[in-house]
Amino acid sequence: MDTATTDREHDAYAALKIPAYRAYFIANLIAILGMQMQTTAVGWDIYERTDSKLALGYVGLVQFLPSVLLTLVTGQVADRVPRRLVLACSVLTIAIASAGLAWISYRQLDDRLIFVCLFAIGVARSFVIPAKAALLPQLLPLKLFSNAVTWNSSSFHLASVLGPAIGGFLISYWGGATRIYVLDVYAALYFVFMICTIRLPPAEPRAPSASPLQELVAGINFVRKNQIILGSISLDMFAVLLGGATTLLPVYAEDILKTGPVGLGWMRAAPAIGALLMAIVLAHRPPMARAGQALLWSIVGFGVATIIFGLSRNYFLSLSMLFLTGAFDNVSVVIRHTLVQTLTPNAIRGRVSAVNGLFIGASNELGGYESGLVAHFFGTVASVVSGGVGTILIVMAAAATLPRLRDYGRLGSTESDEPQSSEKMAP
Repeated sequence: MDTATTDREHDAYAALKIPAYRAYFIANLIAILGMQMQTTAVGWDIYERTDSKLALGYVGLVQFLPSVLLTLVTGQVADRVPRRLVLACSVLTIAIASAGLAWISYRQLDDRLIFVCLFAIGVARSFVIPAKAALLPQLLPLKLFSNAVTWNSSSFHLASVLGPAIGGFLISYWGGATRIYVLDVYAALYFVFMICTIRLPPAEPRAPSASPLQELVAGINFVRKNQIILGSISLDMFAVLLGGATTLLPVYAEDILKTGPVGLGWMRAAPAIGALLMAIVLAHRPPMARAGQALLWSIVGFGVATIIFGLSRNYFLSLSMLFLTGAFDNVSVVIRHTLVQTLTPNAIRGRVSAVNGLFIGASNELGGYESGLVAHFFGTVASVVSGGVGTILIVMAAAATLPRLRDYGRLGSTESDEPQSSEKMAP
């Protein structure tokens, strides 16, 4: 292999040079920016209205339930319906629900209506996740797929840095959340417009269909039989479910650290800053040679940083620990997503992505409910610290019981413990 070929293969910006992907990247960045601003606004709005930690937990729960109820359906839709149509309709639904949040906030309507809108957003997002994952390979050559995944992660974290910080500032400046919801409406509509204008290659012909039941459960069966994928997403799910403190940040901002909405915005941004910087480092480094061990140690680091944050009463120490949680978490995110994408046949990528999305939702939204529930009965600090301890215990159990994951080698390898016949499962 000559030097020129090597340089092309290791071009960190190769995916961004593809017009279709570049347009998607920008639209996705703006949409996530709006979502992150809105997430900050919802947390502040709910806590200001109810003064209830448990209500903050319900914010995550109502957005998680749709992913549980619709996992089989969303994956099947992503594999059988034009993915651009699925994305456009789903994000348009998010725009309508965000407009509803703005109206509820402006008119100071019943608090329960907020949860109705959040449930609708949860339904829409349960379709967005597998459709996005399945659409991405259509935007650029497959040899650039992993590079595009890296930049997707970077765009998410960049928006996660800017969104909460801008959201916290605007809540303070405008004196409420109403206009934040309106901004998310515009961001979602921009994404819909851009996704409808991107040129896509002709759709590949569909393979002969299996029975409806086999099609629905193909993604679940694949994940269940592949111990590396199942182990990685399960470990990440339980670690973040127990160790996530994001849901309780409004409590820390108002009652413990007393920083107000601007401080809340920066606390929500700190993990994303850590994750963004880690994503940039990972993008410019060769694939990990011992990905399994890197996954385990990164989650241990996440748990330790969570414990220190829970005990901290110093704002800057708290920010630094949140920064580290984001950096450690992004290592596990990159490993998990790479394993899922490289070890999954293209024909069932939508359904496997739906299962992966369910695990992500369980770790984030259901984890938010768990944090709020424990904080309600045992206190905020006890909730965060016990979650960090639980995260470390989960890693210890995984290291002892999942040797194939623990010993997994070079990241990006297509070697899998999945039987070769699994390709035939895909209709």
